[in-house]
Amino acid sequence: MPLTRTFVIASALATRDYQDVHHDPDLARARGSEDVFMNILTTNGLVERYVTDWAGPAAVLTALRIRLGAPNLPGDTFVLNGEVTAVHPDRTVEIAVRGTNSRGTHAHGTAVVRLPGKETP
Repeated sequence: MPLTRTFVIASALATRDYQDVHHDPDLARARGSEDVFMNILTTNGLVERYVTDWAGPAAVLTALRIRLGAPNLPGDTFVLNGEVTAVHPDRTVEIAVRGTNSRGTHAHGTAVVRLPGKETP
C-alpha cells in the first residue's frame, strides 16, 4: 500500500496517538527522524487486516505479536507477506507475518487465527 503523508497523519490521529513525531514533520526531524512516521497502532491494524482478509470473516484472530524495525515514512510503499507455519487440530493456524518498505523490515512477528469449522479429534 502506498504510504501518503495524509494516511500516516490521519491514522495516528484516528488512533488518538497525538505524539508529534506522527503528525509534525519539523518536530519529527528535530527528534532525529527523516519525517513523520506510522504509529504502532496503525501497523497492528494493517497486519490484523492482512491476516483476517486471508483467513476470512468467520475466523478469529486470537494473538498478534509483532516487533517494529524500519519506519514507515510518507512516500514509501508498505508490503505485507505471510506464511502459515503451523496448523493445529483445533483449527488454530500460526502465521509468520512480515511487512517491508524500501528501508527494510518495518514489522515482523506471528499471528494466531482460529479458522471456522469442526475440530479434528
